[in-house]
Amino acid sequence: MTEQSIVSQDMTLKRLFQDFYRVPDYQREYVWGESDPKGDGGDQVNQFLADIHTEYEGATQHFAPEYFIGTIVVCAGQDQVFELIDGQQRTTTSYLTLCAIRDALRELGGNLPDDLSSQIAASSTDWQGVTTHRFRLEVQYDDAGGVLAEYAQGNAAQTVRDGSRSIRNLGGAYDTIREFLTTTFGTDRAALLRFYGYLTNKVKVIRIETPTITKALKIFETINDRGAGLDAMDLLKNLLFMNAKGHEFAELKSVWKSLTDEIYAVGEKPLRFLRYYLLATFDLDNRLREDAIYDWFQKNPGLTGHTTEPLAFAKRLQAAAKAYAHFAKGKNAAGSPEPGIENTRLLGGQSIKQHFMLLLAGRHLPAPLFSRLAAEIEKIMFVWLITGTPGKDYERKLVDAAHRLRTVSQDNFDGFVDDVFAKERAELARSFFRSLKELRANDLRQFRLRYLIAKITQYVDLQAYGSSDSRDRLMDYTSGGNDIEHILADNADADAQQEFGDRAQDQEVIQSLGNLLLIEKSINRSISNTRYSEKIKGYGQSKFLLTRCQADTQAQLVGVADQITRTVQALECWPNWTVTDVEARQLFLTRLACRVWDVPVVEEAVPA
Repeated sequence: MTEQSIVSQDMTLKRLFQDFYRVPDYQREYVWGESDPKGDGGDQVNQFLADIHTEYEGATQHFAPEYFIGTIVVCAGQDQVFELIDGQQRTTTSYLTLCAIRDALRELGGNLPDDLSSQIAASSTDWQGVTTHRFRLEVQYDDAGGVLAEYAQGNAAQTVRDGSRSIRNLGGAYDTIREFLTTTFGTDRAALLRFYGYLTNKVKVIRIETPTITKALKIFETINDRGAGLDAMDLLKNLLFMNAKGHEFAELKSVWKSLTDEIYAVGEKPLRFLRYYLLATFDLDNRLREDAIYDWFQKNPGLTGHTTEPLAFAKRLQAAAKAYAHFAKGKNAAGSPEPGIENTRLLGGQSIKQHFMLLLAGRHLPAPLFSRLAAEIEKIMFVWLITGTPGKDYERKLVDAAHRLRTVSQDNFDGFVDDVFAKERAELARSFFRSLKELRANDLRQFRLRYLIAKITQYVDLQAYGSSDSRDRLMDYTSGGNDIEHILADNADADAQQEFGDRAQDQEVIQSLGNLLLIEKSINRSISNTRYSEKIKGYGQSKFLLTRCQADTQAQLVGVADQITRTVQALECWPNWTVTDVEARQLFLTRLACRVWDVPVVEEAVPA
């Protein structure tokens, strides 16, 4: 092969595995066996085998249709081993399938086909006459832990399944293949042999062989530049290696692995991180889609420096990934607990992460200002969610704020907060007040309702008693040890209904925010569904001041001007419980919520 030649060959799996391959250590790991329920790796392995089997079933005694599984890109090494640059998922799955078929045939008894054994491992002799026994496929990335060799040696039963992502995925893929073979062929050894014969003789690939790694990487980019089989994160990695110097490969590989490990470790999606990083770092609008990210990189090398200094760019991305992973755990960029971020996670659940863009843009701020930023984000996110602000609208606002925040310093931070957060809350105050005054429990997801009631309860405690380890953590209020109590129970007993009066079974009343409070689970069990006049005895035993004051504030007064007394005097209480009281308490909680989330009170917007 001349220096510039590229050789393309159409070949069967039998021919493919007459040569030796290695997956270089800088390539992405095996993902088709992904066991994470959010992944689709197991489905990909099943689909791969099912598609082949469908074609196999169309075979007759004299004819069998061929089945094409795709293209692989390789570069010949000095040791007669091909570097596998593209097509690792298909090649590795095919190799694992051969190993699984061999193991299944061994369990069924009888001799193995000579071809099968040689497709898994063989010897090669170099020009100096040195013979080396090796497996047909070797993976070099560190977290594979040598497990592919264990499957190749026939040690599947003893091979570990727990460990790194690659170890889990390879194990998951092997187990999926064995299950497919068992389900499809049972103990019919002859049928399994026929399937093996079809697999190795009629399943085909196109192998593209290049003279250099750089040329192989460029062909990889050409094949995948529209995301066929790979996403922008994989393509970006390839782009960085394509522009890196040879001596940078090892460090670049380490940096890239570190940044992706950070994201995977917290169950996040690398592509979402990459999109949020770009929106936080460059002047892009939120119309940038994940499937357009790679095209953006190709068009903007001057902004990122990924072509001239790929390693430096990767290190910046790594630092951002580390901060992003901390945010996902409710911490600040340095890894310290951050109440505003933790609370926003309790509010937003697992799906709402757009505010991470603003956190990424503000991670340069001193710790006190970053804490204020996190608290402001929590408040505005709650206002947006309660008022039903569409996600695309508040994402756009977050992107605009992130662009401004990149240049914000200590001197102009207060102005930024006023312009971005306080102004937005003021504009939504009318809608916020109305939404809370009309709120019913079934208007919100359970975790968000728990956040709302817990946050108000925590606020009253902090006003009265000040900061402490237990009161500072909202999670201590939202935890499973506490319940959301329906003051008028959904299945109230006859005495409770009689005492409440009209509409005692009206769901609009029962599910009203005014009819809900936070109480310890142990107390809630003891008061059951009895009448209000009995329940309030249990409320008085709660550690939460707002709950203790539900029916009587006088008992909680301590002095004349102390902090607890001032807080209690600002609360309202309800010695009796009727429809009118439910409505009055809902109005009280709505006004209180405006103080909690720093929203101006606009009562005149609410019809009488």
